Amino acid sequence: MAIYWTLGCDADDPQRIAAFWALALGYVKEPGFDEPDNASIVDPAGRGPAIGFLKVPEGKSAKNRMHIDVRVAGPGHWDMVERARLIQQKVPELVVAGATVLREEWYGDTLGHVVMQDPEGNEFCVA
Repeated sequence: MAIYWTLGCDADDPQRIAAFWALALGYVKEPGFDEPDNASIVDPAGRGPAIGFLKVPEGKSAKNRMHIDVRVAGPGHWDMVERARLIQQKVPELVVAGATVLREEWYGDTLGHVVMQDPEGNEFCVA
C-alpha cells in the first residue's frame, strides 16, 4: 500500500497560487487551510496527493529541482495527435490564469510538451 503524502511548496501568495494549481489540476481547496499564510488543495476523487502552500519571505531564486507535469491526456499509450490537441487546448487556459509559456518541445513533427511558469515563476510542463 502506498503512503499518503503531501507536496509542500513555498509561496509568496499561498491563496493565489493554490487557486492556480487547483484550476490546472482539477483539484479543490482543502477545508481548514484558508489562512493568508497557508493554503492546501486536494484531488476531489482522493487519488492524488494534497498540495500545500506556505508563505515564505524569500522569492524564488533558481530553477526548480523538481516540477509538475500536467498530463492532460491521462495515463500512457496515447493517440499522439489527440494528446497534442489536448496540450494546445490546456495551455491558453493556464495563460489566462496567470501562467507564462517558456517554450514548446517537439518530438520530430509531434508536440511533446510545453514548458511553462506558474504565476510565481515555478516551471512546469503541460504534456
